[in-house]
Amino acid sequence: MSYTKEDLKQFKEREIKVSEIDRQLTNFQKGFGFINLIEPATIGNGISRIEPEQEERLTGNYEQACRKSDVLKMVPASGSATRMFKDLYHFMDTYHGTVGEFLEFVQVKEPGSMHDFFLKLDELPFYMHLSAAMWHNGKDISKMVEKREFNEILKYILGKKGLNYGNTPKGLVDFHIYRDFVRTAFDEHLVEGALYCHNGKTANLHFTVSEEYMNLFKTRLKKVTKVFEKMFNIKYNVTFSIQKPCTDTVSIDTDGNILRDETGKIVFRPGGHGALIYNLNELKADIIFIKNIDNVIPDRSKGDTVKYKKLLAGTLLDIQQKVFGYLEILDKKPTEEQLKEIETFLPAIGYREAEGKTFSDRKERIKHLQTILNRPIRVCGMVKNEGEPGGGPFWVKAQDGSARLQIAESAQINLKDKDQKKVFDQATHFNPVDLVCGVRNYKGKKFDLEKFIDPEQGFITDKSYKGQNIKVQELPGLWNGAMGNWNTIFVEVPLTTFTPVKTVFDLFRFEHRNVIKK
Repeated sequence: MSYTKEDLKQFKEREIKVSEIDRQLTNFQKGFGFINLIEPATIGNGISRIEPEQEERLTGNYEQACRKSDVLKMVPASGSATRMFKDLYHFMDTYHGTVGEFLEFVQVKEPGSMHDFFLKLDELPFYMHLSAAMWHNGKDISKMVEKREFNEILKYILGKKGLNYGNTPKGLVDFHIYRDFVRTAFDEHLVEGALYCHNGKTANLHFTVSEEYMNLFKTRLKKVTKVFEKMFNIKYNVTFSIQKPCTDTVSIDTDGNILRDETGKIVFRPGGHGALIYNLNELKADIIFIKNIDNVIPDRSKGDTVKYKKLLAGTLLDIQQKVFGYLEILDKKPTEEQLKEIETFLPAIGYREAEGKTFSDRKERIKHLQTILNRPIRVCGMVKNEGEPGGGPFWVKAQDGSARLQIAESAQINLKDKDQKKVFDQATHFNPVDLVCGVRNYKGKKFDLEKFIDPEQGFITDKSYKGQNIKVQELPGLWNGAMGNWNTIFVEVPLTTFTPVKTVFDLFRFEHRNVIKK
């Protein structure tokens, strides 16, 4: 395809190669194939369970290792809070204060209703700041509730004259109330860092944020750093990065043409969270924890979170030790017994050999084992599936007949195929995004993570742009195709470690509630 001078200028500004745009357009034409599920990963078949007698050893291994290793926590935090408040926006658009609307409003009282929202308004963690913002403008929030001025209150929550949560990153929304402090999700991740992601002196954290919100995060960091450093007797090393413009993708209209704006410029869209593999690739650490920005909990309940982060990291170190030892054996002259032992070990790192696999000679067999073993390793916490949305753990068949443990989303699976849907529905666990990553090889050299992306696991979805239907493309997801060729270990973790805030109503859930006596 030919491009205009303006197109080439846009590509240069984003540091995108023309070949990459061509590849994206080819993807639109041929589409992405579905992955081939073999069976769900279950306890004893792809998911391990840490027994009580293992806990002390695994925790001790990690605590000892982190004193001499570089450990870091990466938190994807670029998301806006807009989705979190979508029900509030809907209410503002549809509620006009008529008698009929009010009668309907008061009749729907169950949790998650707008009636329940206003009834419990003073229990929200941002109530104090909301009340202060309104008081500053001569507004009494209690009287406004009495007068049924609901939309005006919501404007103060979402708009610029108040908290401006409609244009705030989710990480900077007030989440939890403490006796003398209200913490944001960002704050809670800093606290977690001091509890399990440090070398005894320094806690290292990295947040991926939107460029427009970078200064807001830095301002908040400056405000809370000294408080937490004094509280935990530790120093913080906090860094930020933005999603790289070179990972943006183009869209197409219904005629298959590149989507352009009214001036003729190509419309680019962020490539999805899979773009963060490039941010991850630039981080310098031995062990990297990954956890979403909204999955946090108050201090009173952090025990399981801290415990299992250390256990997952201890499991990673256990697996690394075995893998590194086997690779050193393969570098020498392994015996037949050693080769068989290594082959028997492969399912423990999420790999099953293709049935009937043969090798032309011993040298090829050794090289094959080296290729399988010498990869980045991720240990992923998995929680029991109790109806929460999200991807799940599966054994997935590759084109060469081998199988790997993968985290699969519904969009990657042909659910119209009865057999595939049956396997998908049989999943016992789902992915809470609770990863610990080992990104160095057995010689201490950092892996180039771009080499382990499965480019065939991208997504194409239907969206709209200024009233017209379009197709958009996302890169393989960070914990899906972006890590598609990593070695993978799934470990069951308790549901208490998964407490996301997807909507504002989640802040009313017990695990996030204010338990301070008034």
